[in-house]
Amino acid sequence: MRVLVVNAGSSSLKLRVVEDGREAGKADLPALDPAAREGQRSVRHAIERLGRVDAVGHRIVHGGADFTSAAVIDDEVMRRIIALTDLAPLHQPACIAGWRIASTLLPGVPHVACFDTAFHAALPAPAATYAVPVEWRERWSIRRYGFHGLSHGYASRRAAELLDRSPEGLRLVTAHLGAGASLAAVSSGRSVDTTMGFTPLEGLVMATRSGSVDPGLVLWLQQRGGLTAEAVAEGLEHSAGLLGLAGTADMREVLARADSDGGDARTASLARDVYVHRLRAAVAAMTSSLGGLDALVFTGGVGENSASIRALAVEGLAYLGLAIDTRRNERQAGDRLVSPPGAPAAVLAVASREELEIARQVEAALGS
Repeated sequence: MRVLVVNAGSSSLKLRVVEDGREAGKADLPALDPAAREGQRSVRHAIERLGRVDAVGHRIVHGGADFTSAAVIDDEVMRRIIALTDLAPLHQPACIAGWRIASTLLPGVPHVACFDTAFHAALPAPAATYAVPVEWRERWSIRRYGFHGLSHGYASRRAAELLDRSPEGLRLVTAHLGAGASLAAVSSGRSVDTTMGFTPLEGLVMATRSGSVDPGLVLWLQQRGGLTAEAVAEGLEHSAGLLGLAGTADMREVLARADSDGGDARTASLARDVYVHRLRAAVAAMTSSLGGLDALVFTGGVGENSASIRALAVEGLAYLGLAIDTRRNERQAGDRLVSPPGAPAAVLAVASREELEIARQVEAALGS
């Protein structure tokens, strides 16, 4: 089966054709603006160049409480996906726009929605439940949903392969670090805790998103600071994170400035240190849900490509049995161990291959 994977993220649009578990064609485009016709034409041209496909898999960020596995898209499924837009306003519109374009261009093949939240759907109640009034939880299905599940799911299976271990009994913290960032505690192949919550705004410091902040701060900004809810949302989603700390959302620029003699070195160093501080703390928190740690797995654009961030993160986690082998860590080539032989807990760098996970779920949903 040739599966076209449409992965519309907050910072890019990735089109991949997967055949027999291998990539058979690709196109990388800028993030899709649902209102920009020029971008839509580029997507159409790219899909046409990729050739014949038997099915299309769409990465959908938020599946809410209803979608706990991949679903063949029909009018009702898409209506329910659209209704979840308020919970992922930075992502869901692009996902929906990608489906509209692809379904128009490829109407004769099945389209399948694959959800980032599904991997976390069976989180234990203590990890999934917020301590908010029960009326809120019941009326609006408020709970920790978690995100980046497609990446966490693939990374956990790939880590088991690299370690030559069965997933059963394996305790992993998977770290998806990209424009968005989240951790998952994965026990025996299942997510038991994660850092993102009801929306993709909670948790780690990200490119333009704040990650977790005191909810009292949000209330203060509205009640005493005079900001509207829309202004607060705009700031936390689009003007915070690395961008708010360092003036750039690109981790490569942050690290380069921090290591320079320029006037913005101090600001960049603070941004780097805040990012790493929150990352270390969250890794440690995830291990408490696992009762120990067999491996820390870095993936995503920053996680798989930044030897510096991996080294800085692990530097403060030696008490968990983690260590970095400098030579292995700095060799930018393929999925690999980056920890020294015999370390009590392994550290791995794994390329994010969400397209392979989506293609796998498409075939399962279609019974192929």
